[in-house]
Amino acid sequence: MQNSSERPRRIRVDREGPLLVEGPVEVTDGDGVVHESRRFEVAICTCRRSRTFPWCDTNHRRKAARKSTVPRQPDRTEGEET
Repeated sequence: MQNSSERPRRIRVDREGPLLVEGPVEVTDGDGVVHESRRFEVAICTCRRSRTFPWCDTNHRRKAARKSTVPRQPDRTEGEET
């Protein structure tokens, strides 16, 4: 697939998420397999947790949510016995 547009593709980077790329796109993985999407925008996985790699399936959100739901130990108040 060739980029028929004369302007460059737009890619948005999210530090805690995927790369959002204007489509259509072709992505060649490390094994040389070409993955194609004709969507107007695609989310490319950067965390490698996606079951549909190289496309993002939002698995990065589940890991981030697990970190934030760890119960905190209550703060001890003065005079409280241990």
